[in-house]
Amino acid sequence: MTRIALPSRRLAACLPTALLLSALLGGCAELPALEGRTPSLTLTDTAQTKLAQAVLPLAARHPGVSGIHALLDGRDAFAARALLAAAAERTLDVQYYIWHKDITGTLLFDALRQAAERGVRVRLLLDDNNTSELDDTLALLARQPNLEIRLFNPFAVRWPRALGFLTDFSRLNRRMHNKSFTADNQATIVGGRNVGDEYFGAAGDVLFADLDVLVIGPVVGAVSHDFDRYWNSPSAYPATSLIKPPKTGDAGEIAREADRIDDTEAAEDYVQAMRTSPFVQQLIDGQLPFEWAPTRLVSDDPAKVLDQARPGSGVAYNLQKLLGVPSTELDLVSPYFVPGKSGTQAFSDLARQGVNVRILTNALEATDVAAVHAGYAKWRKPLLQAGVTLYESRRSWDEGDAREKTGRFGSSASSLHAKTFAVDDQRIFVGSFNFDPRSIDLNTEMGLVIDSPVLAGKLGQAMRSTIPQRAYQVLLGDDGALYWIARDARGGVTRHDTEPGTSVWKRMGVAILSVLPIDWLL
Repeated sequence: MTRIALPSRRLAACLPTALLLSALLGGCAELPALEGRTPSLTLTDTAQTKLAQAVLPLAARHPGVSGIHALLDGRDAFAARALLAAAAERTLDVQYYIWHKDITGTLLFDALRQAAERGVRVRLLLDDNNTSELDDTLALLARQPNLEIRLFNPFAVRWPRALGFLTDFSRLNRRMHNKSFTADNQATIVGGRNVGDEYFGAAGDVLFADLDVLVIGPVVGAVSHDFDRYWNSPSAYPATSLIKPPKTGDAGEIAREADRIDDTEAAEDYVQAMRTSPFVQQLIDGQLPFEWAPTRLVSDDPAKVLDQARPGSGVAYNLQKLLGVPSTELDLVSPYFVPGKSGTQAFSDLARQGVNVRILTNALEATDVAAVHAGYAKWRKPLLQAGVTLYESRRSWDEGDAREKTGRFGSSASSLHAKTFAVDDQRIFVGSFNFDPRSIDLNTEMGLVIDSPVLAGKLGQAMRSTIPQRAYQVLLGDDGALYWIARDARGGVTRHDTEPGTSVWKRMGVAILSVLPIDWLL
């Protein structure tokens, strides 16, 4: 998810005490100085690495374009990261908004540690908003030679984090939402996934249906250069300057924790599932199919979190230039879709001009942030009146095998998390950008614009055929009331006159939130 963590109810009950503490801490809780921080840049002399020897001959046959392989399945997405970490010989540059300390998060931490132990230079850049339970782990990991950790836009007060919001809200409300995993400056993974079991098909409850792309070719250098911008920016602080050193233990404790996880039944089942993946074998054998296409990186200036980015440098502005104005088709997938007045007007104008505008977002039953649904729900009627087609991803459906249900646009208990949109079945964006005020104005984002009729056409085809069977279509009745229809594979249609899968209390809560002036926070 991309939302800012708000204070818990227990903490809210103690707000008078928290306010007193924040007043006492306000004068002394300052971020450390950066004078001792050592800048570093991407290692470009990696042509002799095994990855380069596998990648460069392929790229030479496709000059000027990049190779793209879509990672639709969560297990494949995890395997791709693990295998890149294992293959790296010179450098790993890793940048994420969320990193959980669960099965996949711990195993990837250990993969980075193992790479550093082999002599690989590892740079790990994490947004600090979601590291509250990671300080001890990061402190241990930072003891590994060749492995450096920086925290982006960090909290000076490590606990409780809410004190930071009370004293420095305007800065801490802005976050680094970027996600990339780059090995030897030769291959990178960019997209919507954070690091955690729910993103990689290893969770037992709600899974996030997401999308990444594994990329080789010239755009990898642009991703590496962009990582340098963030790594050396004034908002990236060495973790060791913020986190207390561990009282005991060393980086080997990460390995021991990974070994303990490896011995669990859940981890064994997950690893076995990966071993049977055709993707894994194709990647190991060098037989992975790539779509070769002109590919450009779009990324926000890291100064955006300090409200100092140059006008016209943002992802939203550059996406409009690179994707162009749709003439026939616009397919948009966004889990946190909050179009606002201007976005609603823009989509409505396109629809009235004859463009087929199809939008997929989360249904209320599937979203993990009800407040965001409230920010979207108020704009459904004007969008529908203009001719926009609206789909809302269902929490479950009754078709598909187990693999399908843990990696595609939906699962047996899923929440949409992919962020992608395509124009005219010709160009497609894959990245971290949600179509909401937070992505546009507050958070930093990144992604790839790919000029590929094949990939763009696949999204268009899914929106025309697959998605209608796996999502509710929202429609407007003659009486002006909304209703939802659910289709099944056998051609059956079920109508819902209230938001399906929700209680009256949840709907009431969303209705109240929808009238509050909070869209700018969403």
